[in-house]
Amino acid sequence: MAKVRRMTHAGSWYTDNPSTLNHQLENWLSKAPVVQTPARAIIAPHAGYSYCGACGGHAYKQVDTSRIKRVFILGPSHHARIPGCSLTTTDKYQTPLFDLPIDTEVNAELYATGAFDYMRLDVDEDEHSIEMHLPYVAKIMEGRQGSFKIVPILVGSLSTDKETSYGRILSNYLANPENFFVISSDFCHWGRRFHYTFYDRKYGEIWKSIKALDEMGMEIIERLDPVGFSKYLGQYQNTICGRHPIGVLLNAVDALRKNGNKDKFSLKFVKYAQSSQCCSMEDSSVSYASGALVFQ
Repeated sequence: MAKVRRMTHAGSWYTDNPSTLNHQLENWLSKAPVVQTPARAIIAPHAGYSYCGACGGHAYKQVDTSRIKRVFILGPSHHARIPGCSLTTTDKYQTPLFDLPIDTEVNAELYATGAFDYMRLDVDEDEHSIEMHLPYVAKIMEGRQGSFKIVPILVGSLSTDKETSYGRILSNYLANPENFFVISSDFCHWGRRFHYTFYDRKYGEIWKSIKALDEMGMEIIERLDPVGFSKYLGQYQNTICGRHPIGVLLNAVDALRKNGNKDKFSLKFVKYAQSSQCCSMEDSSVSYASGALVFQ
C-alpha cells in the first residue's frame, strides 16, 4: 500500500475545497505578468494563501511546464532540528487538486551520497514550507499529470560549508532542463514577536526600512553571490526563513559555473509584498518575494 503524506494544512492555511482553490490559483496566475521565463528555479513564499498567494503566483507564472519531468521542492525546517537535508519516506503527497507522486529513485540516489537522511512522517506532516507549494505545483502541472514526479527536500540549519556541499550535489540536477526547482522562503519577519526589530531610520517609516533591508538581500541573490548573501545575513541577521534553501540554490549555480557550464544564469525578483505596513514598534509583518532563475 502506498504511503501518503496528508495535506495537514489544508482547511486552515489554504482552502481544502478543490473548486475554490482552483479558482484562487487561476486568478492569481492570470494577474501575474510573464517577465522572466522559462524559469529553471523559482523562489516563492510559503505563508497562508490569504497573505502570500498572490505574490507566489508571480513566481509560478514564469514556469514553462512543457519539458518538466521532476519538481524539486526545497523548504526550510521550522519545527524539527536537523543538521542537514532530509527526504520523505512517502510515495505521494496529497493536495486538494490531485496527488503528487514522489520520485523514489532520485530519493535513493540522493540518500546514496551519504549527505541526506529520511525524515519521520510526523516531521514531514508538521512542516508547512513544502506543503504550501504543492497546490501551485499541481495547478501549473495539471496538464502533465502522470508525466512528472516531485522530490521534496527539508533543509535544516546548514553551515556555509554544508550549503556548498548540497549545492554541489544538486547542481547536477539543476543543470537538467527536465528538472525544476522550487525554493521555499518568506523574507523579513519583523516585530517583537519575531525577536527582530532592526530599523534604519534614514528610510523613514519602519516598513520602508524593512523593504530596503529585504531589497538589499534580494539584490545579492540576483547577483547569484553565495558568499555575499552569507555576509549579508551575518551583518543584518535578516529573518529570511528560507535562507538555507536559497544558499543551496546559489551554491548550485556557483558549482555549475566552476565546472565550466556555458549557460548564462539570470535571477530576477518579479514581486515583493508585505503582510502589513509597520509604522510603530508594536507592529509586526512578514515580507514575501517571488523570483525566477533562467538559464540562457
